[in-house]
This record gives sequence, structure tokens and C-alpha cells, in this order.
Amino acid sequence: MPFDSPKYSSDHTPQRPLSARVGGGRVSRVLGYTRAALETVRPYQWVKNALVFVPLAAAHRLADGRLLLAAAQAFAAFTLCAASVYVLNDLIDAPADRLHPHKRARPLACGRLPQRVGLMLVPLLAAGAFAAGASLDLRVDGILALYFLGMLWYTLRLRAVVLLDALALALGYALRVAAGAFAVHVLPSSWLFAFCVFLFFSLALLKRYAELALLRGRDGAAAHARAYLLEDQELILALGVSTGALAVLVLALYLSAAHAQARYHQAGFIWVVCVLLLYWVSHMWLTAHRGHMTDDPLVFALKDRVSRILVVLMGMAAWMAVW
Repeated sequence: MPFDSPKYSSDHTPQRPLSARVGGGRVSRVLGYTRAALETVRPYQWVKNALVFVPLAAAHRLADGRLLLAAAQAFAAFTLCAASVYVLNDLIDAPADRLHPHKRARPLACGRLPQRVGLMLVPLLAAGAFAAGASLDLRVDGILALYFLGMLWYTLRLRAVVLLDALALALGYALRVAAGAFAVHVLPSSWLFAFCVFLFFSLALLKRYAELALLRGRDGAAAHARAYLLEDQELILALGVSTGALAVLVLALYLSAAHAQARYHQAGFIWVVCVLLLYWVSHMWLTAHRGHMTDDPLVFALKDRVSRILVVLMGMAAWMAVW
């Protein structure tokens, strides 16, 4: 057999056909793009979309299989919508991310995910979100559109405006609750929306405060996070802790009302939730103040042992109050 045969090299080592090598390279590239795309849509952030279940839980109807399925569909719709926003955000931020010590590893910034693929993902994910929402209630699609446009405005403008950026993020969380309410046709009270806005405004400020606390060790007096300067830390701390406490106060005032008390068989247990929530908010702010919070607050809470214990205790207390 000739030594230049495509099946053998000069040392008689078998060689794969060229078509197989090309095909394998294409498969490897597709798998690489898929992994990069999954990283770009941030699966670890999807826990935030669980807020769509809050209206159903507040109405004590989680055992209703039909409504639970509708809430799960709303969760999927919001997950797809938020994923499209994450990809769009990374497309816009790619030039700046390449200069960031950590964000430069993002797939779109480092080139692991081509921009043309990112540009295709945005409309595909958004279309999937609106299709899922339309099959529930057209108002869900309205909420999704409002969220998408609001987050686009946030990316292009609001995130550079002190305090408005935190308020925009808080309203984004409240929109998740609204989408869940429309999906299951359970009208939530204004108390619930007030609670969500106060709590998530506090957590949004916590994220900025934690960034400043971490950058202070690296950059000293020149440290800044977006439009927040190091000298803003004390004000952010005061606003964040106070609005977190206000969220607990709103919950306590709601629970003290006679109509709310009548919804619980053992109302005393629900007050345990207030105490535990106050402890959790305080714990999160103390952790950030010590410079130990290295991630988004909600993502950090998933990894934090104290937070996980408190969430389990709050769930047990709420269950005993209802049953």
C-alpha cells in the first residue's frame, strides 16, 4: 500500500478520514458554543424568577395543581425573558468587559461565544418568553415587555444613575411577582408589592455596597462601583438597612390586620417569619460590611449556610402557621 495513502501515515499509524475530522471539529465547536451560551444566560440567576410563585403561596393555593402548573409556565417565561436580557447586556458591555479583571472571562467578551450567535439568541429567547406568556394571559406578556424594555433602559442609562439603578432593579423583582399574579389570576395585595419593593431595593443597594467594600481593599480611596463613590458607603448602608427593616415592618403591619390573621390557623407562627427575616436582612448587611460578600446577594444567599438555615426555618414557620 502506498505510504501516502490517507488511511496510513508514514509510521503506519491509522488516520481518521478527513470528513470525520472536519465533522468532529464542527460538533466540538457547536458543543463549545452551547456551553458558552448556557454560561451567558446565567442559570445561577434563575432562582430570582421563583418570585412568580409568591402570589400563589400568599393565597395559600400551592396545592392547586392547575394553578401551580400555570405558575411554573410563568417561571419558564420569565426565565427566557431574563436570559435574553442577560445576553443583550453582555453584547452591549463586551468592549468594557474585556478591560475588567473578572468580567473579561465572560463568553461574549473573550470570544468563546461569537457575537453573531449572541445576536441570534436575544430574539429567540424573547420570542420563547412571549409565546409562553401569551398562552397564560396577555397581561403576562405585557409584564414581560415592560421588564425587557425596563432592563434595556437600565443597561443603556439607568445603571449609571445613583439610586435609580437600585430602584429599577427592585421594580424588576416586583414585576416578577405581578407576572405570577396574572398567570394564576390571583390579585395580590398592595402590601405584597410594597414589601417586595422595600426588600429588593435594600438588596440592590447591598450589591453596590458589597462591590465598594471589595474594591476598597484594591483601589483604596479611588474605589468606585458604577456611579457610587467610596464616600457614599455610609449613606448606602443607612438606606439599605432602613429599607430592609421597612420591608419587615410592612410584613408585620399586614399580618397584624384582622383579615390577615383570619387566614392563618396558628397566626403566632407567622410572626416567627418576621423575626427570622429581620435577622436575615441584618446578617446579609453585616456580611457585606465585613467585606465577605463576593457575589450577587441572592446568589450569595444560596451558598451561605446561615441564609439556607434561615430560609428553611421561615418555610417551616409559614407552613405551621397555615396548617
